[in-house]
Amino acid sequence: MATLSRLQTPPMPTLFTYGFRPFFLFGALYGGLAILVWSAMFGHGVMLPTHFGPIDFHIHSMLYGFLPAVIAGFLLTAVPNWTGRKPISGAPLAALFALWLAGRGATIASDLIGWQLAMAIDLGFLAALALVIGREIVLAGNTRNLKVVAVLAALLVGNGLFHWEAATTGMATYGTRIGIIAGVFLVMLIGGRIIPAFTRNWLTRENSGRLPVMFNRFDLAAILVALAALALWSVMPQTMAGGVLLIVAAGLHLARLLRWAGDRTFREPLLAVLHVAYLFIPVGLLLLGLSVLDARISPSAGLHALTGGAFGVMPLAVMARASLGHTGKALTADRATVAVFAGIVAAVLLRIAAALMPEFAAFLQMVAAFFWAAAMLGFAVAYGRLLILPRAA
Repeated sequence: MATLSRLQTPPMPTLFTYGFRPFFLFGALYGGLAILVWSAMFGHGVMLPTHFGPIDFHIHSMLYGFLPAVIAGFLLTAVPNWTGRKPISGAPLAALFALWLAGRGATIASDLIGWQLAMAIDLGFLAALALVIGREIVLAGNTRNLKVVAVLAALLVGNGLFHWEAATTGMATYGTRIGIIAGVFLVMLIGGRIIPAFTRNWLTRENSGRLPVMFNRFDLAAILVALAALALWSVMPQTMAGGVLLIVAAGLHLARLLRWAGDRTFREPLLAVLHVAYLFIPVGLLLLGLSVLDARISPSAGLHALTGGAFGVMPLAVMARASLGHTGKALTADRATVAVFAGIVAAVLLRIAAALMPEFAAFLQMVAAFFWAAAMLGFAVAYGRLLILPRAA
């Protein structure tokens, strides 16, 4: 009977055995291809049947397409470790993934199906993910981690507002700002826990000496100040007090980063890149604050440091580490992984430079887009087999 049962039950595809597999692979593919499509829209007048203009399409693709996929892959992998419950896999995971894909298709075809229906389909994924993650945390009594559900709820609200603003006013201002704040908060929160923890573990084993300071009240204060600064900027972006507060927050987060002994990790790029990624948080806060105080500095520089660094470099660093760790591979970066990291950092630096040097902006934007796409698609190529094929015995 056991043999008959095995014959009648088809094996679960490896892709849907763990949340990181589909969402990291296809999130990276989408993150790379969406930038290439935006480049064609922005530079060559290519049109899609979407109610978003080229700029809004670019922002939405990153904030509410690529980023939620990475968040889903991370949370569906991390939450079982937090709660001790079995991971979401098989048909439920495939259904979540299908909702994410449907959102991408609906957004692209929103002019054909109507922006209201496109919005409803697109919001379905974030709503379902929040319910799934919230249920797992509550059932395990692990309520201190419900903060991540609040982030998902903020992204859900921001995404809905983004669709509405784009359709009714032609520019998604507040939907963009809500998404940025939610994403930056998640990086500050999760990054502030995993970076010093991973660094401490590696240094204890490989490079004894000064160790990172673990999460404490200083970290909490730094996060709260940054959130207050970003919230003030989001509603009153030209207020001098907001600019000063952003610069104060930048100093606090630089001090936070320096407490994690990142300077002692450069022998292992898989670890060092986490520190490099977090550096874009204080850099972005500083540039955004300076843009409020000095009109010659474009706010785009700070925003791309925050979004490109926090939502580009950090995700690829986490994706690579989680993919290796959960498939039984050594936690060390090979040449392909180092090339991916170098490409994404170059993309962010070039995009910041484009905002600071408007006379070269068009050229630098296109080069940055190339490096971004190369890094994202490079990750998909380098890690695709690892994510699709069964774990080696």
